[in-house]
Amino acid sequence: MQQYNDELPRELVLSIQRVLETQSSDPFEPFSSEFKPEEVLNNFFPDEASLAQTENVREKLLQTKQDLQHELETLRQELKRNQDPDRMQLIQEMISELLGQMSRIREKATESEAVVRSITKDIQVLDLAKKNLILSMTTLKRLQMLVSALTQLEDLVREKKYGEIAQTLAAVKQISDSFKQYISIPRIMQIWKRIQELQHNIRALIDQDFDMFYLQDPSKPVRPTVIADACHVVDVLGPDVRFQLIERYVALELKEYRRIFRTSDEAGHLDNISRRFAWFRRLLQNHELEQGRVFPGEWRVEWYLLAKFTEVTRDDITTLLSGAGKPITVTLLLENLQIVSEFESSMSKKWATPFQDMLQHTATTTSRPPKSIKTSFESHMGVFVDAQDKALTDMLAPHRKTKVPKSTPRASLEASTTEEGQGNDSSPMIVLPSSTELFYFYGQSLEQCAKLSTGQSLFELYNVHKKWLKIYAEEVLGASLKQRPPVASRRSTESRFDVSELKQAATVINTADYCQSTAFELEDKVKGKVNNEFKDKISFQEECDLFLSVISSAIVIQLRELEAACDPAFSAMLRSPWSTLSQVSGPSAYTADLIRSIEQVVEVVRPTIEQKKYLRNFFDKACSLLVAKFTNSLVRSRPLKEIGAEQLLIDLQTVKAFLSKMPGENLITTSYTRSLAKSTSRLESLLKVIVTPIDPAEGFILNYTLLIGDASFSNFQKILDLKGVPKNDENHLLDRFVTITSTKEELESTSFLTSLDMDPSSGALGTLASHPVAGQDKIFAGLTSPPISGPSTGANASDASRGERREVFSDFRRLVSFGLRRDSPAPS
Repeated sequence: MQQYNDELPRELVLSIQRVLETQSSDPFEPFSSEFKPEEVLNNFFPDEASLAQTENVREKLLQTKQDLQHELETLRQELKRNQDPDRMQLIQEMISELLGQMSRIREKATESEAVVRSITKDIQVLDLAKKNLILSMTTLKRLQMLVSALTQLEDLVREKKYGEIAQTLAAVKQISDSFKQYISIPRIMQIWKRIQELQHNIRALIDQDFDMFYLQDPSKPVRPTVIADACHVVDVLGPDVRFQLIERYVALELKEYRRIFRTSDEAGHLDNISRRFAWFRRLLQNHELEQGRVFPGEWRVEWYLLAKFTEVTRDDITTLLSGAGKPITVTLLLENLQIVSEFESSMSKKWATPFQDMLQHTATTTSRPPKSIKTSFESHMGVFVDAQDKALTDMLAPHRKTKVPKSTPRASLEASTTEEGQGNDSSPMIVLPSSTELFYFYGQSLEQCAKLSTGQSLFELYNVHKKWLKIYAEEVLGASLKQRPPVASRRSTESRFDVSELKQAATVINTADYCQSTAFELEDKVKGKVNNEFKDKISFQEECDLFLSVISSAIVIQLRELEAACDPAFSAMLRSPWSTLSQVSGPSAYTADLIRSIEQVVEVVRPTIEQKKYLRNFFDKACSLLVAKFTNSLVRSRPLKEIGAEQLLIDLQTVKAFLSKMPGENLITTSYTRSLAKSTSRLESLLKVIVTPIDPAEGFILNYTLLIGDASFSNFQKILDLKGVPKNDENHLLDRFVTITSTKEELESTSFLTSLDMDPSSGALGTLASHPVAGQDKIFAGLTSPPISGPSTGANASDASRGERREVFSDFRRLVSFGLRRDSPAPS
């Protein structure tokens, strides 16, 4: 093969080396991939002085070009030579010869292996013979030992020496296991049958001695030590024999129990269930002091006694509960279930093992699945659940007020007012006692049911708790909120605001918050006790949402009372002669009354609501309500004139200063301050436009566009209406407004004035009275101030389309303005 390696073409060797090279020193190699001419030029001309060598570089490049062309020509010739058919045929012949040599080597290796096998054949035969001889000698020796042990065992069985029988029988069984593969040999089969006969005889002797021991025959007494030794022999015989002996012992011990406590006899009735457990405790004590001492501790005979007693008692109780002639009372059910639970707990405590684990230890594959005695009550626990439902019905009956007449006192809520009126020494009621009683009852019934059952019964009890939480939220808390008539429809004889109503609403808020947080804790407790298959179904989220709705409703009640307290001050604002004021003075008299009324309500609300988050919510909505009331009163007080608007600006600043401090330092938030500044800045912009004189018209309109920032024809007319501009001046101003704003493309088409109602109702809460228990967001939607700065969310046109509308509808606006002038009443 060396001669063929020498004949490899030199060009092929060079090509292989070229492929294996990892780097190339050729600067022009990057031409084939990522060529960077700047780097090549920098290599040739590293500085300015090298530019003088241009001619040398050119010659060098020409030489390189010629070398490359020569190399290409050489490679073409080599490729042409390599493609010669004669050369390819030579290579194929070389490959064929190589394959022939490999075949001859394989044949030589096979011949060598055959020779080695022939040489070592006799050695292998000798090794196999030696191995068989050793195995035969070992087997014969074991057979001799087995026969000797078997003979010895026969002598021991005749003498009934159980202590020695246990050791010898264990040795016989261990040695005989090695002869299972030779069972077909007659002699081995004979010995095997003899072993089985001996085991059968031993078992019969043990059964006879155990029966004599169980029955305690005085004529044939059996010493306990004999039975103790026999137990060791039973362990050698196997677990089946041991289980049968224990089962027979248990059956004999409980035979008297079955006779005494038959379900048809008086002793076996449910009223006497405690006697069953007393009888078993005496049996267990007798077993531990006498018969039970002969059994090995690892047999756990007492657990088998307990398991069989549990099975018999469970079947008897199931029969008694199913065949009862009259309905089972809750008292009887709970008493018996409590007795059973105490018995099972005492047994678990006695052996420091869970009751179910002890039953599982004694179970076999053929027996029924082990169940505790308590499971016999599972199908009848509905009586307990129904009793809890009835108890909750009676407990909450005095507090449920689906419809409360106005003259009827509400005991559960009015108790809080009574408590607070007893003097400074008694602390005010924070939550309703009925709520704490409810959850205390929930905790007691949950603990009681969990001790009795953690399955379907506990889940049904959870559904009862869920039902009454909903009833408490809707028919106790929600229905207890006093629905007074709206502020505008109240008679003059009625109190403008009710202090007791504010306190009662606060009590409802505190109670609902307590119920919500405690309901979540109750949910965790139920999940911690109920079986795994029910855990995912446990949730009080829906009921907690109801309590949140009640809190929202109670806050609306407090806001309505705040509105009622402020109504006289806003009525005074409406009666003020804003259009005839001749000069501006300090804050108006109604502002002092307004602030005083707000302070009176706040002094009642602040100490009665426990959670700060609900106080913040109240103050946020109260601020929005008061700004909305001020805006409505301002609109209804038109025409305002310049002096009236200037006076209202001063009043607004007074009210704003009070509202900025109303919640107190601990409750003021950034969002509250931002919302107040935003809503009052709208009113300030509105009043500043009204204060501006209409002459010259261009200045008035320019001030409108700067302060309001829109080009809305209807919004501008609202300003004129509030200002009380005469009709003649109004027509001129409207025309000038359309002309000026049509050229200002940067103006928006809407502003906060778009949502300004020019005919507001007297009550700022509006329709909230008819939806006292709605969702929280819906309740307070009507309390937000009108949008102020920037375009409203309803603006859905681009700047280009807005400009087209101004151009197209400019004449239509003039037509509308003429119609409005004609329909509008003459100024007073």
